[in-house]
Amino acid sequence: MGVMGLIVGAATPAHADIYRCKRSDGTHHYTNIREPGRRCELVVRGSRKSKPKANSKKKGAGTKASSDSRSKDPARYNRYNGLIGEAASLYQLPESFLRAVMRVESDFNPMVVSRAGAMGLMQLMPKTARSMGVSDPFDARQNILGGARYLRILANHFKGDLVLTVAAYNAGEGAVQKYNGIPPYKETQRYVRRVLKHYYAYRSESTP
Repeated sequence: MGVMGLIVGAATPAHADIYRCKRSDGTHHYTNIREPGRRCELVVRGSRKSKPKANSKKKGAGTKASSDSRSKDPARYNRYNGLIGEAASLYQLPESFLRAVMRVESDFNPMVVSRAGAMGLMQLMPKTARSMGVSDPFDARQNILGGARYLRILANHFKGDLVLTVAAYNAGEGAVQKYNGIPPYKETQRYVRRVLKHYYAYRSESTP
């Protein structure tokens, strides 16, 4: 996950508290900004470091598990194969590409929250999650499909340029447009290198 997270038309908040708020129609959404006049429940208290999601009534991915067992269990690297395949097929993206982004973003931990407030496997910021139709960013299927959809949008915008798509996922579409390429942010440049490294490794593993 990059230092700029997934910036979509908003500045990164000074903290990463995440609230689950109830709308007037009874539906819920996640946000890092507590909205006056709405019933909001604090589900993640921000800290300076990334941390697992706090206890919540909402389920995460699959069966419920403690944060330590999820984050260190080697089986997590294959736990979401079916969902990755579904997202890759739906949005016409290589499975190895989605897997590489997920590896760098969350290391396949569905409950992680970055210091900027990005959530889950694909590290979606609250605003990005909402715009991608994700109502529960800690649900593995929703998170993966939402992240894949956003990557597809970026890939279409940058005419299939993999490098620019990865850079925009990290630093934001506007930053890539501004610099007409990978922004001169050390974290973004490192992020792009890491994603591509994993992408080529996963791709070679899947090649007969």
